[in-house]
Amino acid sequence: MKNIPRTKTAAYGGEKWSPRILTHQEEIGSLWSTCGINNEWGELKAVLLHQPGVEWEKISDPNAVQMLDVPDLALARAQHAAIAQAYRDARVTVHYVEPDQTPPPNQMFCADLFVMTPEGAILGRPASTVRAGEERWIARRLADLGIPIIRTLRGEATFEGADALWIDPQTVLIGRGLRTNAEGASQVSAALHEIGVETIVVDLPIGTMHLMGILRFLDENVAIAWPYRLAWAAVDALRERGYEVLFIPDEGEASNGSALNFVTLGPREILMAAGNPVTQRFYESQGVKCHTVDISELAKAAGGIGCLSGILERSSTER
Repeated sequence: MKNIPRTKTAAYGGEKWSPRILTHQEEIGSLWSTCGINNEWGELKAVLLHQPGVEWEKISDPNAVQMLDVPDLALARAQHAAIAQAYRDARVTVHYVEPDQTPPPNQMFCADLFVMTPEGAILGRPASTVRAGEERWIARRLADLGIPIIRTLRGEATFEGADALWIDPQTVLIGRGLRTNAEGASQVSAALHEIGVETIVVDLPIGTMHLMGILRFLDENVAIAWPYRLAWAAVDALRERGYEVLFIPDEGEASNGSALNFVTLGPREILMAAGNPVTQRFYESQGVKCHTVDISELAKAAGGIGCLSGILERSSTER
């Protein structure tokens, strides 16, 4: 080998040089693990969860860690396990974050820590010091699972994944407010633009945590929203794309029972919090199959099933 001219060796482009000709997206499912979403209603294939653990053992001031009350850890863990089992019963693969050190107290809210695209994840950058660093454990686990991270945020950007929703394969709605600032929305928009996706940024009102909390999807042409909270620009964008926009029938159940904070398992099939009879009947009147789990103890941490569930993969759509 020492006497072979460089131009004939593979290292310098010689005859055994093997060029990489597949695109990044074409390598997903072979080089990279199968992952990705381009909608909010397709069949759910895989989620990322974190069951609360030792990080909750020393909570004495819930407000200081952005919770509503001190949860009972054993009961919360049992309820979280029931959510995971409900996913498995629906043929959804469940992965866990599994940090090897004690994580921050809100680590279980995986939906906030990344948003999935057809080419991999955009990593979140939580807006509060209480949650700073949670994204490190998500990045580690995504890497372990073989899921690419196509963007991390820098500078003063803040972004939480629950502020981004796919309204069709070419368009993502981003909520700007308490958790996602203008720079975060800009950087996420730039990353999505690079893969051919348009973004629509709408402002969230004071007192709203995330876009996810005021807008969900039941099917490819049916969305459900919280009136007085979702911006007209968002409703217009949905209607322009053929959606019927329904509105929650009971604000009390939405506020106190996480009735809108559900996860869509597939077209007109959802996993929602138990104990919301008015809202459940309304969903069922729209032909929606509702699976329910009790999250009363988990809800003390100020989140619902949607917040807990990092979506890794859905069936794609060409709509």
